[in-house]
Amino acid sequence: MDFKTLKTFQAIVSTGSFNKAAEVLSYAQSTVTMQIQKLEAQLGVQLLERGKQQISLTEAGRLFYEQSLQIVKDMERLQSSLADLQSGGAGNVRIGVTDPTASYRLPKLLQKFMARFPRIELSVEIGGTAALCESLHRGELDMILCSAPQLGTELHFEPLFIEEFVLLLPGDHPLAAGTEITADRLRGHRLLITAAGCPYRKKLESVLQESAGPPLNTMEIGNMASLKFYVESGIGMAFVPRIMLQPLPAGTVVRKLSGAAIDMSCGIACRIADYPLKPASLSLYQFLKTELTACDAY
Repeated sequence: MDFKTLKTFQAIVSTGSFNKAAEVLSYAQSTVTMQIQKLEAQLGVQLLERGKQQISLTEAGRLFYEQSLQIVKDMERLQSSLADLQSGGAGNVRIGVTDPTASYRLPKLLQKFMARFPRIELSVEIGGTAALCESLHRGELDMILCSAPQLGTELHFEPLFIEEFVLLLPGDHPLAAGTEITADRLRGHRLLITAAGCPYRKKLESVLQESAGPPLNTMEIGNMASLKFYVESGIGMAFVPRIMLQPLPAGTVVRKLSGAAIDMSCGIACRIADYPLKPASLSLYQFLKTELTACDAY
């Protein structure tokens, strides 16, 4: 007994004729007759009463027909699910994301993706680049949206957009009067920075050490998303991603750092060992690549 035979049997019942069932299924009548004979032989019971004018179900046939309806529906659903899985329209994807992308870009992007691929199940882990890379190496994630991983990590990284950083200051800060600020003018003013392992902090320290000389007066704030609130409270100034300043915190101003490149390249990282990506992961990868490069990550 196979799936095609069940559908043939149901077609005979619904049309009331071997001939009409053969037409509906685009089979030869002999094929339909052979399938039913084989089915009855396998079950050891007669399913159909063959009359001159019409075909009717035996008692065993009625029972078999009622049970077969759900079987065929389940098989069709399974076939559809397998086709979706193969084409990338279904499956599970685990993605890791760093801030500010996790909070400011990804929610709307995933809403759009899930509307397009409702059968793909997603899970999101938020963390720093280093921690997410470790999870990716252990196979706990399928891909991550992050800044560029360190060299030699056996990860494939595709840059997608540039994270623009600006200097956020209290409105009454002495440096707020200028339109652009050079790194040497930061000296003598408290600079709020993120945790030591943060790639953004490493990039900032590297740039400022080259252009501003000895270490600055700094205060560590562990979470990047919190920096703007500390600036708003007048505690100090901070370099933050521009996307986090929509809207701008009350009583603050934004300035550009002149002559120093502190912006960072961000993109998607995957394990080289995972290529080619499974269909569902590839669907998400291609979607994010298109969306994040289309508008330069908003």
